[in-house]
Amino acid sequence: MSKLRMKISMSLDGFVAGPNQSLEDPLGIGGEQLHEWVVGLAAWREQHRLEGGKVNASSAVMEESLVNIGATIMGRNMFGGHPGPWDRARPWTGWWGDNPPFHHPVFVLTHYPREPLKVQGGTTFTFVTDGIESALEQARRAARGKDVTLAGGERLFEGAGDDLHGLRPARTVATAEVTHLKFARP
Repeated sequence: MSKLRMKISMSLDGFVAGPNQSLEDPLGIGGEQLHEWVVGLAAWREQHRLEGGKVNASSAVMEESLVNIGATIMGRNMFGGHPGPWDRARPWTGWWGDNPPFHHPVFVLTHYPREPLKVQGGTTFTFVTDGIESALEQARRAARGKDVTLAGGERLFEGAGDDLHGLRPARTVATAEVTHLKFARP
């Protein structure tokens, strides 16, 4: 069975985006600081069809996180646009433009129904209104045995409670810019 994996940049106090996300500040005010370490990496830039970039201790972590992913689940804020119902006159197609970096099915958790959005590079955004369990079931089917990655959310572990118990440190990679912590269930 496929694994559910998550890679995310998070501040020490548990935030993965800044407050007040908007079209002008997609990662919220100050949120881009959390992701500066990755934007300059060659592996990240290649995934986003950009040239150049550096190779350092974070490169192997980034490259490993991209292997064997068959689908992604994200929240409405990560897909972006605006809060509330979708604007049918000007439909939002995501922060990534016409050719997003996913290249596999993406399932967007939202309260507002919308038809699937197919874009270049093999990415189809499916908008799921009946909860995370449904999104995970759909993503696992779409991944066809590959892993599913979970992305998005402002305060990642708020309300997680006992769900975090049982996680054990699997690896730590420290750089001057970021410390990578990998956890797994035994």
